[in-house]
Amino acid sequence: MSKVVRSSKYRHVFGTVAKKENTYDGIKPSRSAWDSNKVSASGKFIGVIWDASGGGAFAVLNVNNKGKLGQFPLVTGHTAEVLDIEFNPFNDNIIGSTSEDGYCKIWRIPDGGLTAPLTESVQPLSGHKRKVGTINWNPVANNILATTSSDYTVKVWDVETGQVKFDISGHGDIIQSSAWDYTGNQFATASKDKKVRLIDPRSNSIVSEIEAHAGIKGMRCTFLGSKNKLFTMGFSKISERQFSIWDARKPEKSLHTENIDTAAGILMPFYDNDTSVLYLAGKGDGNIRYYEVVDEAPYIYFLSEFKSATPQRGMGWVSKTSLDTSSCEIARLLKVTASAIEPVSFTVPRKTDIFADDLYPPTYAGEPTLSSAEWISGKKADPKLVSLAPGFVATKKSRH
Repeated sequence: MSKVVRSSKYRHVFGTVAKKENTYDGIKPSRSAWDSNKVSASGKFIGVIWDASGGGAFAVLNVNNKGKLGQFPLVTGHTAEVLDIEFNPFNDNIIGSTSEDGYCKIWRIPDGGLTAPLTESVQPLSGHKRKVGTINWNPVANNILATTSSDYTVKVWDVETGQVKFDISGHGDIIQSSAWDYTGNQFATASKDKKVRLIDPRSNSIVSEIEAHAGIKGMRCTFLGSKNKLFTMGFSKISERQFSIWDARKPEKSLHTENIDTAAGILMPFYDNDTSVLYLAGKGDGNIRYYEVVDEAPYIYFLSEFKSATPQRGMGWVSKTSLDTSSCEIARLLKVTASAIEPVSFTVPRKTDIFADDLYPPTYAGEPTLSSAEWISGKKADPKLVSLAPGFVATKKSRH
């Protein structure tokens, strides 16, 4: 009996590393054992956690300044190692950082980039009792930010006032990974105690606890966009890399679990809600596997794999509004190596130069749908979307 090959427009997606002159060469990324992506991008800048001695630092690079970088100033306002960074989705010039010094700090980057070391943040967020490991901006509400700490708490901040609005306890060990859902209503954490927790932050409560992966190594979690599903990555009892898919509304039992290989590095997930394609980048190896996520069992299908001999220390996601639609580029990841940041583009081969509207449905606009006060009061909203069809002009984001 012949084997039926499943049809998918993404089966022949292929990844290409940028030429050397289009990379960001000459960086010193952090060698910290803390598991973060190490890099974050906005429409204007790329931030990368720096290998700094005597305090914590990260670099902010202008996206257009490529090639051999030479000397440039750093953001140096933390007194201990920087552990995580993330740009504000609604403001290209605002980036948040977390550190072993117990602070989360918010920084404003001038339009042309840094001309001198930046030591003063625009908003220090103080309240955690131990190191702050993760930072996540809310995807729909302006100035709402979540942080997690080794004090086993999740704090949700109103960045404008610098105040903690919600404080969630109940974790039994260090929180290793965290993520908002598609609508910014629910929050998930993956902890060293092998549990993934679903949190309703506005009720200060943990809604569900999942015994996700039996292995003792690290875990990650992320939501699969608008599908109401949670994706977790970890290790099996015999140290195989493993992922599971869960129904976020009924997470008692996984919908699908799959072992991948026996490599030691954790998998960094990046999910594209527009195409339902999930990219898994292995830390410490050069591979990026990609899968298509569907609504029926088994819920996920392997598509292909991008392979490279250069291992990645971290990986970042570039906004859809920055992609080259004329070449049918559907995703771009920023790969952090030992000395460079290499853009990796994923494209769907097409013989026509007509806009491929089937590849580019309306995408995340990077504009808030709710104010911080509306979100804090309990209001809900979907993310704002925008078309990338010819004539699209990126919205000028606020600098305030």
